[in-house]
Amino acid sequence: MTLTVHAEFPVSVARLWDAYLDPRQIEKFWGPVEYPATFTRHDAAPGGYSNYHKTSPEGEQYHGYWHWQEVVDQKFFEVIDGFANNDGTSNTEFPNSRLVFTFDPLPEGTKLTVTGTYASAADLEQVVAMGMIDGTRSTMSQIEQVLIDLRDYAQTFATAAEIVSDTQVRVSRLVRGTRQQVWDAHHDPELVKRWQYGPDGWKMTKCELASGVGESYLLWWVPDDGGKGFGFSGTILERVEGHYEASTELLEGGEEMLGSGVPGSVNLLTFTSTTGGTLVITLITYRDKAARDAMLATGMADGMEASYARLESIL
Repeated sequence: MTLTVHAEFPVSVARLWDAYLDPRQIEKFWGPVEYPATFTRHDAAPGGYSNYHKTSPEGEQYHGYWHWQEVVDQKFFEVIDGFANNDGTSNTEFPNSRLVFTFDPLPEGTKLTVTGTYASAADLEQVVAMGMIDGTRSTMSQIEQVLIDLRDYAQTFATAAEIVSDTQVRVSRLVRGTRQQVWDAHHDPELVKRWQYGPDGWKMTKCELASGVGESYLLWWVPDDGGKGFGFSGTILERVEGHYEASTELLEGGEEMLGSGVPGSVNLLTFTSTTGGTLVITLITYRDKAARDAMLATGMADGMEASYARLESIL
């Protein structure tokens, strides 16, 4: 009822580990060559979830998920791997498996062992008949190229915004600090006011944070010259303390500065520990492509970079 894959790579455990925990890296090889993956959530902590889809040459999407069970830093992690429906829920028509990824140091690199365990031999035979063996070989063939890039890997700390779909943008920033430090900096009002105080010539006057699911928050800024202010409000939809949060976000009062075409969004925020610090990923889902483009045109990544640079100076 098990299938085990062994592979050796000429990079350190830390580099290979980061390739699996960083959604920007794993989506370069998680899936057959002809079916590139896109990760919309990659919550690498016990109790967390990863949601991804693979896109066929014809544009069809096949969804999957991981439910994270256990993580021991740079040693192993365990997930439940399953097929998913388009909305991310488990597709029970197909069997899932328990995957354990083990990272063992070698004199000149790392040995990776991936063991998949199924509920029955029939379940394993079903996924093999679906082409899992060839798919696994194709997937593994792509890791080497990713790791070649990682051999001379330099941590990129600048905030980057990537278009994920017609309605989604993924904003990434590697922050020098522990996951707990960075989480606290997003949820302690006194800390938030020290690094999210807005553009030059502005100040934050309200920082009302939500403490749990269903509660609302409000952040408000005003210019030093006494002009009209703006802010963001919303509600917490889901929270896993220390590493994941989902919320709504609505622009208030900033239409003159940011444009009237910027409606609300749903934001998924994840915090992942890596060798360089904490990777903060915000997946933003807008109403439509026009709304996505309107927000990108505001230069939001530059504004977020200025704030994260302040955060690092505090940490």
